[in-house]
Amino acid sequence: MLYPVKRLIEIIEEIARGNYSNDVMSLTTEDNPEPVRNIAEAMGMMMVKVEAREYELEMMVERLRELNHMIKENTIKTVSAMAHALAARDAYTEGHTARVGELAGRMASHMGLDEETKESVRLGGILHDIGKIGFSDLLFQAHEGRNPPDMVKEIVRHPGLGADILKDMDFLGTSREYVHSHHERLDGKGYPRKLKAKDIPLGARIVAVADSYDAMTTDRPYQKGISPAAAIGKIREHAGIRWDEACISALQAVLEETGVI
Repeated sequence: MLYPVKRLIEIIEEIARGNYSNDVMSLTTEDNPEPVRNIAEAMGMMMVKVEAREYELEMMVERLRELNHMIKENTIKTVSAMAHALAARDAYTEGHTARVGELAGRMASHMGLDEETKESVRLGGILHDIGKIGFSDLLFQAHEGRNPPDMVKEIVRHPGLGADILKDMDFLGTSREYVHSHHERLDGKGYPRKLKAKDIPLGARIVAVADSYDAMTTDRPYQKGISPAAAIGKIREHAGIRWDEACISALQAVLEETGVI
C-alpha cells in the first residue's frame, strides 16, 4: 500500500501547484486500496470542478475585457462626435479636428512610434480643440483682423478646459496630455503652462505641427489659406523656437508620400 499512497501524495502536491492531469485517475482502479481509490476519486471530482470554475472565471474576465473595450470605443466615438459637432459650429474649421487627427497619426507612424502611441497621438489630434465646446457663439462668428483681447483670453483657456473635460477618461492615456499641451512652444512662450522643449510631450509637439499646418492651409475669416509648400516654409521658419524640427520633417515626409507636395 506504500507506493499508491506515496504516488497519491505526489499527485495531490502537483494539483496543489495548479498542474492538473489525469494521473490521479490511475489510482481509482480496483487494484488500488480502497482508501486510496476514494481519495483519488474525490480529488478527481474536485479537480474537474476547479477546472470548470477556472474556465468560467476566464470567460468572465474575457467578457469583461470585451465590455471594457466596447465602453472605451463608444466613449471615444461619443467624444469624437462632440469634437466634430464643435467644428461644425464654424464653417471655416469644419473637418479640422478629423484632419489634424489623421495627419498627426501619420506623422507618428513615420517617426517610428509604436501602435499604441500612434493611436494616442491620433486621438489627441481629434480631441485637441474639445475645450472650445463651452465657448460662446461669438468666437465662431466671422470677424476681420486679429481676435479682440477678451476673445484671446477665452481662446488660451481651451487646452486646459479640454484636459478637464477628459480628466476622468483614464483609458485615453497620454491623449489627454497631448490635448493639454498642443499650444505649448519650445521656447516656453506657449500656453497654458509655459512648458519648454522636452517638457512638452512628443505627442503634443506632433499635434501642434499638424494643427498649425491645417490652420495655415484652411481659409479663415481673417486670412486666406496658403499652399502646403508655403505652410511648410512658414513652419520651418520657427523650427526649434516654436515647433519641433523632427515633427516638421515628419510632416513634410508625410505630405510628400501622399503627393500633397
